[in-house]
Amino acid sequence: MLEIRRESAEVRVGIIGSGFIARIHARASRQAGARLAAVADVDEEAALQAGRRFGAERAFGSADALIESGLVDVVHVCTPNHLHAPLALKAIEAGLAVICEKPLATDAPTAVLMAGRAREAGLVAAVPFAYRFHAMVREARARLADLGRVSLIQGSYLQDWLLKSSDDNWRVDPEKGGPGRTIGDIGSHWFDLIEFVTGDRITKLCAQTSVVVADRVHSGPVLTEDLATVQFATASGALGSVAVSQVAPGRKNRLFFEISGASGSFAFDQESPEQLWLGGREGSQLLVRDPMTLSEAAAPYSPLPAGHPQGFHDCFDAFVADTYATISGEHREGLPTFEDGARAALLTDAALRSAREGGWVTC
Repeated sequence: MLEIRRESAEVRVGIIGSGFIARIHARASRQAGARLAAVADVDEEAALQAGRRFGAERAFGSADALIESGLVDVVHVCTPNHLHAPLALKAIEAGLAVICEKPLATDAPTAVLMAGRAREAGLVAAVPFAYRFHAMVREARARLADLGRVSLIQGSYLQDWLLKSSDDNWRVDPEKGGPGRTIGDIGSHWFDLIEFVTGDRITKLCAQTSVVVADRVHSGPVLTEDLATVQFATASGALGSVAVSQVAPGRKNRLFFEISGASGSFAFDQESPEQLWLGGREGSQLLVRDPMTLSEAAAPYSPLPAGHPQGFHDCFDAFVADTYATISGEHREGLPTFEDGARAALLTDAALRSAREGGWVTC
């Protein structure tokens, strides 16, 4: 019988933010058996309402008050991007573990600084690259050796939620979202997933960006990219390409990758997460998630029996549970840390520089 690890010692949690992603964090913390001690928001009434929705014990009208309260062991930073670095650094300075939403910072040097501070303090600091926690992503990683030498990596991450000029969000504002919107927001997920699955580093890239919707009703002229295409090469010699867009009609959250090697290929589509496509010269097949047949690496991330679909909530729950287990002194393979967040920020900066200056950039 397979062992399913999902419980952790009680951890006192504080969540900074009250929006959609904060709700996801709150749910995952409860699923992990943690104690949701506090929530904070810049607006006290919003904090109170979020506290009631999330089931928090206390509500604070400022992030500083939560961090300094002495009531929490780990802080979840679920704010607009420009606040990630100052709040995460303050939490680290206070001796608290941190889960900080991506992008870790709006520029690579700050993200590298954050990773260094967490390392020096000996604190657990994690970034929600939650797609790592799909069971079939873990299965792909475990099967990588079956492909032989990897030659080609391709894929995309496509959304359409910013397709119209009336679609607006703080992420469009570079002062709040950072200079790389689509690359930093969703491209970072794709790059992290590829380096995680292959264990290979992207060493150089060449990028193009485009603004498709020139003006937003509330934000005005758009200064950050709606879409980008990136070519790259890895340390092992594989070539790759990816397209990322937040203006691709009909695509809601399609993260896709395909990896080809000397003796086989595999492909994963986040919108069909129960399957992994396996390709070979003699034929191909769809491997369906089943905890009874998955590899040892993937089985712990398949808590439901075959035929009971798993999705984003399950991934996020697993990420948070593994973070709390690490805080409690256990080891969890593949936990995305601030080091991984800094790596994603470096790739984002490299892609923006390539698009701005033209040509290839080392990274």
